[in-house]
Amino acid sequence: MAVAPGDELWVCQLGVVEYREALALQRRVRAARQDDAIPDTLLLLEHPPVYTRGRRSHAGELPLGEDFYRAQGIDIVDVDRGGKLTYHGPGQLVGYPIMRITDVIAYLRTIEDAIVATLATAGLQARGRPEDGPDYTGVWTGDRKIASIGVHVARSVTTHGFAINVDNDLEPFAWVVPCGLDGVSMTSVQLETDRPGALPAIRASIAADVAAAFARRPVAITIEQLEAALPQHDLEQSR
Repeated sequence: MAVAPGDELWVCQLGVVEYREALALQRRVRAARQDDAIPDTLLLLEHPPVYTRGRRSHAGELPLGEDFYRAQGIDIVDVDRGGKLTYHGPGQLVGYPIMRITDVIAYLRTIEDAIVATLATAGLQARGRPEDGPDYTGVWTGDRKIASIGVHVARSVTTHGFAINVDNDLEPFAWVVPCGLDGVSMTSVQLETDRPGALPAIRASIAADVAAAFARRPVAITIEQLEAALPQHDLEQSR
């Protein structure tokens, strides 16, 4: 599909960012996108250890009790995205596409397609599983889940997004009921390929593959350039 002039996808690499800080940034970028002050934007980052609970989460997803998880150094945050509980930690690539959309189901399938393309570049056969219902949204290799997706849409603009297990510690998934799927087996690029150090290549691939899936031209920007493009009143309100 040809990319029309001006159909850019800004891509901002952020490194490791505390979850609540990243959530505040998403909201500011969303407001700018809702006002058409910026084009569609993809934030790529990692988080310190954190469990996030979506709108469909329930108490049984943290069976060992919140004190146990906090004692392991894992934060717990309730969020407004769809889906249930998931885990983020260093070595997992998180992507927050902040995009104007018209069809949320088509958007989810397109994100899945982009992740499948990225994993294929890494030598992995993967697939989405939309036929199994909303709990199975994400990307799987065999019967193991390798990427999770959860989004929120406000005034036609998305926040939250996807998380690809690359070379992160998978044990925190075993302490909970990830994605509301009791007994689900989580996996990672490193576990499936026995090749460590894949994160830089996955980071580069997913930026290109998300842009291609949505017929956008990826444009790399720095956090300083992104901050400069956001309306000044949003910057003041966030302080």
